[in-house]
Amino acid sequence: MKHVTYLLSFIFYFLAQTATAQSSDPIVMRINGKDVPRSEFEYNYNKNNTDGVIDKKTVDEYAELFINYKLKVEAALDAHLDTLSSYQQEFRTYRDQQIRPLLVPSEAEEAEVQKYYDQMLGQLEGKQLVEPAHIFVRVMQQSTLDQQAAAKARIDSIYAVLQGGKDFAQLAAEASEDHATGVRGGVIGWIGPHQLLKELEDKIYSMQVGEVAEPMLSTVGWHILKLMDQKPLEPYDTLAPRIRQFLEARGMKDKLATTIVDSLAAGSQKSVEQVMDEQAELFAAQDDELKYLIQEYHDGLLLYEVCQRTVWEPAAKDTTALERYFKKNKKAYAFQKPHYAGALIQALNPALIADVKKAFKGRDEDSWAGIIKSQFNKDSVQVRFERRVFEQGENAMVDSLAFGIKKGKTRVNAKYPATAVVGRVLKKGPQRWTDVGPQVVTDYQAVKEQEFVDELRRRYKVEIYKEALKTVNKH
Repeated sequence: MKHVTYLLSFIFYFLAQTATAQSSDPIVMRINGKDVPRSEFEYNYNKNNTDGVIDKKTVDEYAELFINYKLKVEAALDAHLDTLSSYQQEFRTYRDQQIRPLLVPSEAEEAEVQKYYDQMLGQLEGKQLVEPAHIFVRVMQQSTLDQQAAAKARIDSIYAVLQGGKDFAQLAAEASEDHATGVRGGVIGWIGPHQLLKELEDKIYSMQVGEVAEPMLSTVGWHILKLMDQKPLEPYDTLAPRIRQFLEARGMKDKLATTIVDSLAAGSQKSVEQVMDEQAELFAAQDDELKYLIQEYHDGLLLYEVCQRTVWEPAAKDTTALERYFKKNKKAYAFQKPHYAGALIQALNPALIADVKKAFKGRDEDSWAGIIKSQFNKDSVQVRFERRVFEQGENAMVDSLAFGIKKGKTRVNAKYPATAVVGRVLKKGPQRWTDVGPQVVTDYQAVKEQEFVDELRRRYKVEIYKEALKTVNKH
């Protein structure tokens, strides 16, 4: 009897917990049998209705858009687009960008920063950091004796000016042949051992702060060295933020994540992909924001894939339907100003212009660019060619050549002084759908997408729980 009592107690406890969970995150809609909790809807609604959004939606307005979004995802799943290797690879790439940094514990990053600091300290070999400056006169390795003598005379004259009281930084800016340091008054920057030529390093470490050494010859030329300052390496706590920033810019966290994932995979005898799937699931279970961000990647990529395959690409390729759509809606594409559909041609000379016009005669406009490339610009650019629909007032040269409108002197390219236009004047509106092709394609795709959504609304069952929807952002 006790066992029965315990079992009933467990069942009641489970039901109570389930009811609490449902009341804290109620279902706002069910699409094709799949529940959408309020938290998921709120994540999407709030992300797409921030203060910066011009066309903000009410909850009810956004609910309709969200349903359309989810219906397209259902269509993609039914078409098994989520099994495509291209989709899976792209989804994992986006998802893993969020998950990989979470795998790296802060102590692992701290250890890398400490390791780098210890290496810096070790490289100093017990010495201090120094800040040298120099004035440099180059001596080429293959220089003649006369050239070498001239370089020596030049460095000696510079040194004599310094001895006379001239400011080192000013003279470095004026006379040094190391222009990169010259603009900084000759200052090379803070360095440690093994960062200069050995002869220069030995000399600079033997000098006192402020001291200017006599000219010395290295393997690359003459130098007048000055020790600007010296100091010990700063304590770890002082340098740690800059080291961390430096290492992060060079992918420290990503490298650590790779090491951790590889270790997890080896220890569990699983693939890296399996490990990342498991880790993504664990982190998402702990963080709703992350869970819905991953869901957003998943759904968004599927939506794009299904729309591209089912709607956008077929619509863009159906030239017969596009032409039919254009003729039916031609008034919608009427022009406010006259347009010129054709090409602006600029050539080396007038004879080339005549040849281009002859080559274009009787040929379809879509073939013009190929003709220019194969017949006139095969070996060098003899003709500049721009083909599109020009609005009156948009291009001064087209205005002058096509519409006879002259507003002062038209600017002509000096290299391509011969100019002409080839095409058609469109006074009231486009003559062919291709005259406004991108706009027609976009509009027709929108029509086909709405038809697709209407069909999905008929195919899949949608249930909206209005009372739960009213509580969005009000709990």
